[in-house]
Amino acid sequence: MRILLAEDTPDMNRVVTAYLTHEGFEVDSVFDGGEALSRLRGCLYSAAVLDIMMPVMDGLEVLRRLRESGDNTPILLLTAMAEVDDRVAGLNAGANDYLCKPFSLKELGARVRAMIRNSESSRVTALSFGDIRLLPDTLTLAAKNSVHLSLREYELLEHLISSQGRALDAGYLLQRVWRDESEAGIDDVTLYIRYLNAKLESVASTVRVTEGEDGFRLTVG
Repeated sequence: MRILLAEDTPDMNRVVTAYLTHEGFEVDSVFDGGEALSRLRGCLYSAAVLDIMMPVMDGLEVLRRLRESGDNTPILLLTAMAEVDDRVAGLNAGANDYLCKPFSLKELGARVRAMIRNSESSRVTALSFGDIRLLPDTLTLAAKNSVHLSLREYELLEHLISSQGRALDAGYLLQRVWRDESEAGIDDVTLYIRYLNAKLESVASTVRVTEGEDGFRLTVG
């Protein structure tokens, strides 16, 4: 289970990272909200632990931006005991849980495991369209054969499958998959559509991503 820890206090960051690693988690630790958001957008995590008070971008803003982009990674917020309004704001913004400082490391580990269990129990095990299946836990595309997808390929195909055959224009896909990456453009969408079609062909699927005047959609045949 890979998790992200965003805590700007070096000693706290080190202690929590060491404990969670000892408990069997693979931990990526960062010290500010900007780096936390970048990591969460670039990797698949089982969960994230975010301190509310961080430089560059606070934990609540990281949470808001994630949820606005459709990212449902389980999030636990670390708050000061007096920050009642922040805890309420965090839960309203889509946090799965919160823990007040000072806290027990044992309780933190238990809460993170509970978040992950709850997320996994409600997760769709696979998405399908035509003869393909998309497996979220392993980022695998399967038909007659199977192939591993990059995170971006996976997210792109996930949106196309979830659209139920409706066309999605390049601007929509750019916003949903590339999010706030300022250097990304329509050419990137077109390039990754080519990557996807190559992988669909490699698994001997009859499904392809086709482009029309109204955007991109999955078709069979």
